[in-house]
Amino acid sequence: MLKRCVMVALLALSQAAWAQFYVQDSLGRQTLDKRPERVIALSWELAEQVLELDVVPLAISDIPGYSEWVRQPAMPEQVIDLGTRAEPNLERIAELKPDVIFASLGQRHLIPALSQIAPVLYYSTYQAGHDNVQAAIDNYRRIAHVLGQSELAERKLSAMEQRIAALSAELTRAFPAGKPLAVSLRFANPTAAWVYGKNSIPEYVLERLGFEPALDSRASQWGISQQKVLQLARVEQGLVLYFEPFYYQAEMDRSRLWQAMPFVKQGRIAPVAPTWSYGGAMSILYNAEALAATLFALAPQVQPEPEVAP
Repeated sequence: MLKRCVMVALLALSQAAWAQFYVQDSLGRQTLDKRPERVIALSWELAEQVLELDVVPLAISDIPGYSEWVRQPAMPEQVIDLGTRAEPNLERIAELKPDVIFASLGQRHLIPALSQIAPVLYYSTYQAGHDNVQAAIDNYRRIAHVLGQSELAERKLSAMEQRIAALSAELTRAFPAGKPLAVSLRFANPTAAWVYGKNSIPEYVLERLGFEPALDSRASQWGISQQKVLQLARVEQGLVLYFEPFYYQAEMDRSRLWQAMPFVKQGRIAPVAPTWSYGGAMSILYNAEALAATLFALAPQVQPEPEVAP
Protein backbone atom coordinates (compact mmCIF):
# COMPACT_ATOMS: atom_id res chain seq x y z
CA MET A 1 0.00 0.00 0.00
CA LEU A 2 2.82 2.36 0.97
CA LYS A 3 4.64 1.53 -2.24
CA ARG A 4 1.52 2.32 -4.26
CA CYS A 5 1.08 5.68 -2.50
CA VAL A 6 4.70 6.59 -3.18
CA MET A 7 4.30 5.71 -6.87
CA VAL A 8 1.15 7.82 -7.16
CA ALA A 9 2.89 10.76 -5.49
CA LEU A 10 5.89 10.46 -7.78
CA LEU A 11 3.62 10.26 -10.82
CA ALA A 12 1.80 13.42 -9.70
CA LEU A 13 5.09 15.25 -9.22
CA SER A 14 6.28 14.07 -12.61
CA GLN A 15 3.11 15.28 -14.30
CA ALA A 16 3.35 18.64 -12.54
CA ALA A 17 6.95 19.06 -13.62
CA TRP A 18 6.04 18.06 -17.16
CA ALA A 19 3.25 20.66 -17.21
CA GLN A 20 5.72 23.42 -16.36
CA PHE A 21 7.75 24.92 -19.15
CA TYR A 22 10.34 27.64 -19.56
CA VAL A 23 9.82 30.83 -21.51
CA GLN A 24 11.94 33.87 -22.22
CA ASP A 25 10.96 37.49 -21.70
CA SER A 26 13.02 40.67 -21.48
CA LEU A 27 13.91 39.93 -17.86
CA GLY A 28 15.29 36.46 -18.54
CA ARG A 29 14.04 32.90 -18.23
CA GLN A 30 10.64 32.43 -16.57
CA THR A 31 8.62 29.37 -15.62
CA LEU A 32 4.92 28.88 -16.29
CA ASP A 33 2.82 26.10 -14.77
CA LYS A 34 0.86 25.53 -17.96
CA ARG A 35 0.31 26.78 -21.48
CA PRO A 36 -1.75 29.97 -20.96
CA GLU A 37 -5.13 30.30 -22.61
CA ARG A 38 -6.60 33.30 -20.80
CA VAL A 39 -4.32 36.16 -21.86
CA ILE A 40 -4.30 39.85 -20.97
CA ALA A 41 -2.10 42.33 -22.89
CA LEU A 42 -1.51 45.72 -21.31
CA SER A 43 0.02 47.59 -24.24
CA TRP A 44 -1.08 48.10 -27.83
CA GLU A 45 2.12 46.55 -29.10
CA LEU A 46 1.58 43.36 -27.11
CA ALA A 47 -2.11 43.24 -28.01
CA GLU A 48 -1.06 43.32 -31.66
CA GLN A 49 1.49 40.54 -31.14
CA VAL A 50 -1.13 38.32 -29.47
CA LEU A 51 -3.77 38.92 -32.15
CA GLU A 52 -1.24 38.21 -34.89
CA LEU A 53 -0.79 34.77 -33.33
CA ASP A 54 -4.50 34.03 -33.78
CA VAL A 55 -5.16 34.40 -30.05
CA VAL A 56 -7.87 36.77 -28.81
CA PRO A 57 -6.90 38.37 -25.49
CA LEU A 58 -9.41 38.59 -22.68
CA ALA A 59 -8.70 42.29 -22.28
CA ILE A 60 -6.32 45.07 -23.28
CA SER A 61 -5.76 48.69 -22.27
CA ASP A 62 -7.38 51.63 -24.07
CA ILE A 63 -9.33 50.00 -26.87
CA PRO A 64 -10.59 53.37 -28.27
CA GLY A 65 -7.00 54.56 -28.68
CA TYR A 66 -5.99 51.27 -30.25
CA SER A 67 -8.86 51.53 -32.74
CA GLU A 68 -7.86 55.08 -33.71
CA TRP A 69 -4.08 54.75 -33.92
CA VAL A 70 -3.17 51.10 -34.38
CA ARG A 71 -6.17 49.76 -36.32
CA GLN A 72 -4.44 46.64 -37.63
CA PRO A 73 -5.21 43.95 -36.69
CA ALA A 74 -8.78 44.91 -35.78
CA MET A 75 -9.73 44.41 -32.16
CA PRO A 76 -12.47 41.80 -31.71
CA GLU A 77 -15.65 43.10 -30.08
CA GLN A 78 -15.51 40.69 -27.15
CA VAL A 79 -12.21 42.07 -25.83
CA ILE A 80 -12.65 44.01 -22.59
CA ASP A 81 -11.24 47.51 -22.08
CA LEU A 82 -9.06 47.88 -18.97
CA GLY A 83 -8.66 51.66 -19.03
CA THR A 84 -5.37 53.47 -19.61
CA ARG A 85 -2.14 51.74 -20.49
CA ALA A 86 -0.28 53.41 -17.62
CA GLU A 87 -2.94 52.62 -15.00
CA PRO A 88 -5.08 49.65 -16.06
CA ASN A 89 -7.90 48.52 -13.80
CA LEU A 90 -6.26 45.97 -11.48
CA GLU A 91 -9.55 44.87 -9.91
CA ARG A 92 -10.98 44.08 -13.34
CA ILE A 93 -7.84 42.16 -14.24
CA ALA A 94 -8.20 40.05 -11.08
CA GLU A 95 -11.87 39.36 -11.83
CA LEU A 96 -10.95 38.00 -15.27
CA LYS A 97 -8.61 35.37 -13.75
CA PRO A 98 -5.98 35.41 -16.51
CA ASP A 99 -3.42 32.65 -16.94
CA VAL A 100 -0.78 35.21 -17.93
CA ILE A 101 -0.41 38.98 -18.16
CA PHE A 102 1.80 40.52 -20.84
CA ALA A 103 3.32 43.86 -19.82
CA SER A 104 5.71 46.30 -21.48
CA LEU A 105 7.61 49.45 -20.57
CA GLY A 106 4.55 51.47 -19.55
CA GLN A 107 3.50 48.88 -17.00
CA ARG A 108 6.84 47.82 -15.53
CA HIS A 109 6.08 49.69 -12.31
CA LEU A 110 2.95 47.54 -11.92
CA ILE A 111 4.68 44.15 -12.13
CA PRO A 112 4.74 43.56 -8.33
CA ALA A 113 0.98 44.20 -8.08
CA LEU A 114 0.17 42.27 -11.25
CA SER A 115 2.21 39.30 -10.06
CA GLN A 116 -0.21 38.89 -7.18
CA ILE A 117 -2.93 38.20 -9.77
CA ALA A 118 -1.20 35.99 -12.34
CA PRO A 119 2.24 35.30 -13.86
CA VAL A 120 3.58 38.39 -15.63
CA LEU A 121 5.81 38.31 -18.69
CA TYR A 122 7.57 41.57 -19.53
CA TYR A 123 8.64 42.48 -23.06
CA SER A 124 10.71 45.59 -23.75
CA THR A 125 10.79 46.45 -27.45
CA TYR A 126 11.60 50.16 -27.68
CA GLN A 127 14.97 51.20 -26.27
CA ALA A 128 17.73 53.49 -27.48
CA GLY A 129 20.39 50.86 -26.89
CA HIS A 130 19.16 48.11 -29.19
CA ASP A 131 17.60 47.48 -32.59
CA ASN A 132 13.86 48.12 -32.12
CA VAL A 133 12.84 46.28 -35.28
CA GLN A 134 14.77 43.17 -34.33
CA ALA A 135 13.42 43.41 -30.78
CA ALA A 136 9.85 43.46 -32.12
CA ILE A 137 10.56 40.30 -34.12
CA ASP A 138 12.34 38.59 -31.22
CA ASN A 139 9.47 39.34 -28.85
CA TYR A 140 6.97 38.05 -31.42
CA ARG A 141 8.80 34.74 -31.44
CA ARG A 142 8.99 34.65 -27.65
CA ILE A 143 5.26 35.31 -27.26
CA ALA A 144 4.54 32.72 -29.94
CA HIS A 145 6.46 30.15 -27.88
CA VAL A 146 4.41 31.05 -24.80
CA LEU A 147 1.14 30.61 -26.70
CA GLY A 148 2.17 27.51 -28.65
CA GLN A 149 2.10 29.34 -31.98
CA SER A 150 5.73 29.27 -33.07
CA GLU A 151 5.01 27.63 -36.42
CA LEU A 152 2.42 30.28 -37.28
CA ALA A 153 4.82 33.04 -36.28
CA GLU A 154 7.53 31.75 -38.60
CA ARG A 155 5.09 31.47 -41.51
CA LYS A 156 3.96 35.06 -40.99
CA LEU A 157 7.51 36.37 -40.69
CA SER A 158 8.51 34.57 -43.89
CA ALA A 159 5.46 35.94 -45.72
CA MET A 160 6.30 39.43 -44.49
CA GLU A 161 9.82 39.21 -45.90
CA GLN A 162 8.51 38.08 -49.26
CA ARG A 163 5.92 40.87 -49.35
CA ILE A 164 8.43 43.61 -48.57
CA ALA A 165 10.81 42.28 -51.24
CA ALA A 166 7.96 42.27 -53.77
CA LEU A 167 6.96 45.84 -52.90
CA SER A 168 10.55 46.99 -53.30
CA ALA A 169 10.74 45.45 -56.76
CA GLU A 170 7.43 47.03 -57.79
CA LEU A 171 8.61 50.43 -56.57
CA THR A 172 11.81 50.06 -58.57
CA ARG A 173 9.67 49.76 -61.67
CA ALA A 174 7.50 52.69 -60.55
CA PHE A 175 10.55 54.97 -60.28
CA PRO A 176 12.50 54.12 -63.46
CA ALA A 177 14.86 57.09 -63.03
CA GLY A 178 15.79 55.94 -59.53
CA LYS A 179 14.13 56.06 -56.16
CA PRO A 180 14.28 59.48 -54.49
CA LEU A 181 15.18 60.23 -50.89
CA ALA A 182 12.26 60.05 -48.45
CA VAL A 183 11.38 60.97 -44.88
CA SER A 184 8.35 60.00 -42.83
CA LEU A 185 6.83 61.85 -39.89
CA ARG A 186 3.81 62.59 -37.74
CA PHE A 187 2.69 66.14 -37.06
CA ALA A 188 2.65 66.92 -33.34
CA ASN A 189 0.92 70.25 -33.97
CA PRO A 190 0.98 72.93 -36.72
CA THR A 191 4.52 74.01 -35.78
CA ALA A 192 6.26 70.75 -34.79
CA ALA A 193 6.63 67.24 -36.18
CA TRP A 194 7.91 63.91 -34.95
CA VAL A 195 10.37 62.82 -37.63
CA TYR A 196 11.15 59.12 -37.95
CA GLY A 197 14.82 58.23 -38.17
CA LYS A 198 17.26 55.58 -37.05
CA ASN A 199 15.83 52.81 -34.87
CA SER A 200 12.28 53.41 -36.12
CA ILE A 201 10.05 51.04 -38.04
CA PRO A 202 9.21 53.60 -40.79
CA GLU A 203 12.84 54.40 -41.64
CA TYR A 204 13.73 50.70 -41.56
CA VAL A 205 10.85 49.98 -43.93
CA LEU A 206 11.73 52.83 -46.29
CA GLU A 207 15.30 51.58 -46.56
CA ARG A 208 14.06 48.03 -47.17
CA LEU A 209 11.91 49.46 -49.96
CA GLY A 210 14.99 51.12 -51.42
CA PHE A 211 14.53 54.75 -50.29
CA GLU A 212 17.43 56.42 -48.50
CA PRO A 213 16.70 58.97 -45.74
CA ALA A 214 16.07 62.57 -46.76
CA LEU A 215 17.09 63.76 -43.27
CA ASP A 216 19.84 62.52 -40.98
CA SER A 217 18.95 61.61 -37.42
CA ARG A 218 20.37 59.93 -34.36
CA ALA A 219 18.97 56.70 -32.95
CA SER A 220 16.58 57.17 -30.05
CA GLN A 221 14.33 55.04 -27.90
CA TRP A 222 11.32 55.46 -30.17
CA GLY A 223 13.26 56.25 -33.34
CA ILE A 224 11.88 59.78 -33.53
CA SER A 225 13.10 63.35 -33.08
CA GLN A 226 10.88 66.37 -32.59
CA GLN A 227 11.65 69.12 -35.09
CA LYS A 228 10.10 72.43 -35.97
CA VAL A 229 8.02 72.24 -39.10
CA LEU A 230 10.14 75.00 -40.66
CA GLN A 231 13.18 72.73 -40.34
CA LEU A 232 11.58 70.42 -42.87
CA ALA A 233 12.66 72.93 -45.51
CA ARG A 234 15.96 71.03 -45.40
CA VAL A 235 14.24 68.38 -47.53
CA GLU A 236 15.25 70.15 -50.73
CA GLN A 237 15.11 66.95 -52.75
CA GLY A 238 13.02 64.01 -51.73
CA LEU A 239 9.59 62.97 -50.57
CA VAL A 240 7.81 63.87 -47.33
CA LEU A 241 5.38 61.24 -46.10
CA TYR A 242 3.18 62.06 -43.10
CA PHE A 243 1.09 59.58 -41.18
CA GLU A 244 -2.57 60.20 -40.57
CA PRO A 245 -4.62 61.06 -38.60
CA PHE A 246 -3.58 64.65 -39.31
CA TYR A 247 -5.70 67.17 -37.45
CA TYR A 248 -4.03 70.36 -38.66
CA GLN A 249 -4.58 70.30 -42.41
CA ALA A 250 -6.73 73.45 -42.51
CA GLU A 251 -4.23 75.43 -40.42
CA MET A 252 -1.31 74.28 -42.55
CA ASP A 253 -3.14 75.17 -45.73
CA ARG A 254 -3.57 78.75 -44.45
CA SER A 255 0.13 79.10 -43.61
CA ARG A 256 2.17 80.97 -46.23
CA LEU A 257 5.38 79.59 -44.77
CA TRP A 258 4.08 76.04 -45.17
CA GLN A 259 2.92 76.69 -48.71
CA ALA A 260 6.39 78.04 -49.51
CA MET A 261 8.07 74.74 -48.56
CA PRO A 262 9.79 73.29 -51.66
CA PHE A 263 8.19 69.88 -51.26
CA VAL A 264 4.74 71.45 -50.85
CA LYS A 265 5.08 73.64 -53.94
CA GLN A 266 6.42 70.73 -55.98
CA GLY A 267 3.87 68.17 -54.80
CA ARG A 268 6.44 65.95 -53.10
CA ILE A 269 4.36 65.41 -49.96
CA ALA A 270 1.51 62.97 -49.35
CA PRO A 271 -0.38 61.32 -46.48
CA VAL A 272 0.14 57.77 -45.26
CA ALA A 273 -2.88 55.80 -44.09
CA PRO A 274 -3.11 55.44 -40.29
CA THR A 275 -0.55 52.84 -39.25
CA TRP A 276 1.07 52.26 -35.87
CA SER A 277 4.82 52.79 -35.90
CA TYR A 278 5.58 51.55 -32.38
CA GLY A 279 4.02 48.13 -32.65
CA GLY A 280 4.95 44.48 -32.89
CA ALA A 281 6.46 42.43 -35.68
CA MET A 282 3.55 42.67 -38.09
CA SER A 283 3.56 46.47 -37.76
CA ILE A 284 6.64 46.27 -39.96
CA LEU A 285 4.49 44.77 -42.71
CA TYR A 286 1.64 47.23 -42.19
CA ASN A 287 4.06 50.18 -42.35
CA ALA A 288 5.59 48.75 -45.53
CA GLU A 289 2.22 48.42 -47.22
CA ALA A 290 0.99 51.85 -46.12
CA LEU A 291 4.21 53.64 -47.08
CA ALA A 292 4.39 51.77 -50.39
CA ALA A 293 0.83 52.83 -51.27
CA THR A 294 1.80 56.48 -50.75
CA LEU A 295 5.03 56.07 -52.70
CA PHE A 296 3.14 54.57 -55.64
CA ALA A 297 0.82 57.59 -55.57
CA LEU A 298 3.85 59.91 -55.75
CA ALA A 299 5.60 57.95 -58.50
CA PRO A 300 5.94 59.67 -61.87
CA GLN A 301 3.05 58.92 -64.12
CA VAL A 302 4.15 57.15 -67.28
CA GLN A 303 2.76 59.01 -70.28
CA PRO A 304 1.42 56.85 -73.10
CA GLU A 305 3.51 56.92 -76.25
CA PRO A 306 1.91 59.03 -78.99
CA GLU A 307 0.37 57.12 -81.82
CA VAL A 308 2.38 57.20 -85.04
CA ALA A 309 0.41 57.94 -88.20
CA PRO A 310 0.65 55.16 -90.79
